[in-house]
Amino acid sequence: TKNKIDFLIALISEFANSYQLTTADAYAYIRKYGGVEFFEKHYDVLHTESFYWMTKDMAEYCRNHGGYLL
Repeated sequence: TKNKIDFLIALISEFANSYQLTTADAYAYIRKYGGVEFFEKHYDVLHTESFYWMTKDMAEYCRNHGGYLL
């Protein structure tokens, strides 16, 4: 569980950097549009990807659930 939490924190940080957001805004966005549940459900696959692809997958998932990032 601790590894998953640490990994989620790293993913949120990378997501924030990729989309020029604060970490708080990135977390709020990911949480609002189901990204935390997506992470929980698909952790076994996500943690094998590069952070680049994880952030892209997370953004696509959130976008498909009502989120929009420029």
